[in-house]
Amino acid sequence: MATAGTPAEPAGHKRSDVRRNEQTLLDAAAAVFVRSGVDAPVREIAAEAGLGVATIYRHFPTRADLVVAVFRHQVDALAAAAPMEAPADDKPYEALRRWVHHFADFLVTKHGLAEAMHSDQAGFESLHNEFVERLLPVLDRLLKASAAAGAICADVRAYDLMLAVGNLCIGVDTFPDYRSRRMVDLLLTGLATTAG
Repeated sequence: MATAGTPAEPAGHKRSDVRRNEQTLLDAAAAVFVRSGVDAPVREIAAEAGLGVATIYRHFPTRADLVVAVFRHQVDALAAAAPMEAPADDKPYEALRRWVHHFADFLVTKHGLAEAMHSDQAGFESLHNEFVERLLPVLDRLLKASAAAGAICADVRAYDLMLAVGNLCIGVDTFPDYRSRRMVDLLLTGLATTAG
């Protein structure tokens, strides 16, 4: 409630400290989900974020709420991670490689999302479509820049690479010693080799 001389907070706007806590929390949850899966204890996320467990529940009352928020946060970060114009000193292939590794980390969360939303198949499919629509153009731009620089062959389709990386990341759920980043590196090395 606003008091005399104190303006009311505009509807739809969060205080900067609340936004900052939420961003810290989402970054921490994403890191924990990549490391320990979406079933990681809330106290582990709280410790990673340096926030109390109650703060997590205040922002995200259910695990599904938290997983969906992390999912959207990661999509936003991935979409922003590849600027329209790469810096002059950045090699297109290295930018592609970095982005694909971030994408692989994101897929760990995505694979757990279906389980966290087990009763909301339509909601899961909507989120999946949202991520494809937002990230496919980003990956396509990175691939075209790498191909133009002669770093990879020019006929690699973004959707094919997205599916390939997704398939390489599936083993994380099944095999405890599976190294998805290593498999993704082999794939990316193959793309670079075929260009040569």
